[in-house]
Amino acid sequence: MRPLAGVRVVDFSRVLAGPMATQVLAELGAEVIKVERPDGGDEARRFEPRLPAGESAYFFAFNRGKRSVTLNLATPRGQEIARGLARQADVLVENFLPGAMERRGLGYAALAEENPGLVYVSATGFGQSGPYADRKGYDTVFQALSGVMALTGHPDTPPAKAGVPIADLTSGLWIAIAALAGLAGRNGAGRGAHMDLAMMDVQVSLLAVAAARLFALDEDPARTGTEHPGRVPSAAFECKDGRWLHISGSDPHWRPLCAVLGLDELAADPELAANAGRLARRDRVTAALGEAVAGWPRDELAGALRAAGVPAGEVHSVREALADRNTAERGMVGHFDHPSEGRFPALRTPLRAEGAGPPEPAAPPLLGSDTEAVLTELLGLDEAEISRLRDEGTI
Repeated sequence: MRPLAGVRVVDFSRVLAGPMATQVLAELGAEVIKVERPDGGDEARRFEPRLPAGESAYFFAFNRGKRSVTLNLATPRGQEIARGLARQADVLVENFLPGAMERRGLGYAALAEENPGLVYVSATGFGQSGPYADRKGYDTVFQALSGVMALTGHPDTPPAKAGVPIADLTSGLWIAIAALAGLAGRNGAGRGAHMDLAMMDVQVSLLAVAAARLFALDEDPARTGTEHPGRVPSAAFECKDGRWLHISGSDPHWRPLCAVLGLDELAADPELAANAGRLARRDRVTAALGEAVAGWPRDELAGALRAAGVPAGEVHSVREALADRNTAERGMVGHFDHPSEGRFPALRTPLRAEGAGPPEPAAPPLLGSDTEAVLTELLGLDEAEISRLRDEGTI
């Protein structure tokens, strides 16, 4: 049995962070009912890249294993149906601006009166309160405001965004954590809770190491490229064949590293034996390492360093990372069968439970594909009522 079997989630979220979180819950066994607008659904359904039959690969990445219900929340009947779904839910996830759900009669206070055990997760850009609560934002806006963008890139280049939508992805993980924490708390107290999660807060929390330098040294950290601000060596170096290798080590790795690279003079220097000394002489150490690494083919050097116990990682492209034998043997790339796009690859949820493999990817739903079934199963609506709802545009 999957760990969240029997848990029902009603998902009003769109685009990435919320859908990513509810996909994790779905692949851990929860029943996730994705509520979408009748006129096009989640806007991510129209994002690039598009597949031959018109579906979005972006949407596919974050909406597997869910049931799709179309519902017009601007109408009184649509709001009534949404309340009915919430009455039978364990978790509700939404990412509207503060106050939007309350104006529809779907805020936590109203729904908790009818379902005291409901865990209600509000995921917004800047939280339910504070001077920026009404601001809209995207992943890159949060990267900019939080300092993450200022820390990304090389010292002599402009700020850069991370190579993946790090604000959305990390917020998605925290939405899932909020839902699970709420469920665990409910088991003890018998009541659910309103969980207020701000994407901006999540990004600020990622500054833990950078903030430690500010708190300890009054130093505002700057961009360091692939180098670590507090450890030498820890950087990517170009090899003889033009490919790159990242080498990162602490004091026990220093002499083995020097031995592989033939840096006997550095190994014998007592001032470089400890990290503090190497930090103080970063330029000298990095230059010597770069010159030595440049004489080796990447794969040969990576093998020699790992044989000596020195941590090293090839700088892979996305294609290389997905084709890597560890990725393959860990089963991280799976497939699902979609009704219009056919068989399609998917990255599996990485959690492994003892005695079981990774969760199998399920197909993302077509827009509204489960509307009739969900309204019949959960709310007892008959065919005639469902037909009337379609005719009036409620579903």
